[in-house]
Amino acid sequence: MAHHSAHHSSPRGASHGPSGTVSPAALAGFRAGFGGGVVTPGDASYDEARTVFNAMVDRRPAVIARCGTADDVAEAVRFGREHGLEIAVRGGGHSVAGMALSEGGLVVDLRPMRTVTVDPEGRRVRVGGGATMSGLDRATEPYGLATTGGRVSTTGVGGFVLGGGTGWLDRVFGLACDNLLSVDLVTADGRTVRASEDEHPDLFWALHGGGGNFGVATSLELGLHPLPVVSVALLMWPPEAGPEVARVYRDFLESAPDEVGGGLIHLTAPPEEFVPEEMVGKLACAVLVTYAGVMQELRDVAEPVLDLDHDAEMFAELSYADLQCMLDDPPGYRNHWSAEYLASFPDAAVDLFCRRADDMIVPSPSQHVLFPQGGAVARGPGEFPVPWRRAPWVVHPFGLWEDPADDERARRWARDVRADVAPWSTGAVYLNFIGHEGRERVAAGFGADNHRRLAEVKARYDPGNVFHLNHNITPAGAVPAPG
Repeated sequence: MAHHSAHHSSPRGASHGPSGTVSPAALAGFRAGFGGGVVTPGDASYDEARTVFNAMVDRRPAVIARCGTADDVAEAVRFGREHGLEIAVRGGGHSVAGMALSEGGLVVDLRPMRTVTVDPEGRRVRVGGGATMSGLDRATEPYGLATTGGRVSTTGVGGFVLGGGTGWLDRVFGLACDNLLSVDLVTADGRTVRASEDEHPDLFWALHGGGGNFGVATSLELGLHPLPVVSVALLMWPPEAGPEVARVYRDFLESAPDEVGGGLIHLTAPPEEFVPEEMVGKLACAVLVTYAGVMQELRDVAEPVLDLDHDAEMFAELSYADLQCMLDDPPGYRNHWSAEYLASFPDAAVDLFCRRADDMIVPSPSQHVLFPQGGAVARGPGEFPVPWRRAPWVVHPFGLWEDPADDERARRWARDVRADVAPWSTGAVYLNFIGHEGRERVAAGFGADNHRRLAEVKARYDPGNVFHLNHNITPAGAVPAPG
């Protein structure tokens, strides 16, 4: 569950436990020599510095090292190891399990490292390890270029890409990791390495879905694609129309061009001008159609969905960066999410999926989502450790709520959604979409053969499992702790 600290399921080693102790003198020495900023309990900015996206996560690190350079990162990692502090790495702070924080440990806070440098001629971009999606999208926007990003503008680019990276554009441009050209990484022993096709190819392979297991990504280089404009259509119906809408949507997507993205989403109808007053604040079934191109093309290809008699509609032609913040989830909510990847979505699955929307917490920003895959996702490189790319559909219960009294209800809803669609599941899962769900689920995120190979790469670059606050891969040869 999201509020449990991760270290229970990590192998213990000299380099980490839940926390070590740091003397005031050692801390003063670190502060004096450290190039970045150091935040500790008692500092005015401490509470702000330890707040993450999921309000259920309330951990108190001993040291938060705000790193401005790769040298700062190396120094922070060395300091943490010397003092036996459990090390967490913070980019966007969006993981549902709050992996960006360690209780009583050291946080390598990359947020100051958010420079984004675009090479429009070479169609590539270099992104600092602490940059968010909006930083990336706004930098590439003036050149009419984009790359697959997450569906929320505040997500950290690093964790998103290293976990595989799925978003509105993945059917046309592939997963984020398919566009990864190189990564600069600080390893557990404080070395800086660059991973690319030519340098440390074993590590480069592992960074295509293997997450933050291998070191701290201080910068990433990504390929860009021409995308001057995107078009979106958002349509809404009362929830009882869900099964019919879902069938039409499913059949439409199965033959839609790669430029089409979006999803079928049950949500609380927002108080927007285009939403009829009687729908606001109530459960609605919505279809979001995104299109990498102009509005007229969207209207032509999405005719089967647009022809359904809907109760609310919104059409917009806008920049990708603007689309990216259109559905931003507000911070400060309690979070629990999960996912199941499906080999097919037959009528029986449609009915179960739509019925389960009734168990959502409404009104809230929660979403009960069906995302399409296919297109460039399915055609992408088969050798990377992202076995979920072959599934045509993903069901994603995404819970956000305010009242702690609703915690168990929200968790149960996510579990029930997964159980309902289990007969059609491929078993693989995108780990960025889930919290701590046990070692079997981590293995399912990579596939058995990939998991073994990742464990060997882990043993080469992080044999002591210093970086274990993630969907953890135990180094080959190490014995995993129970849990």
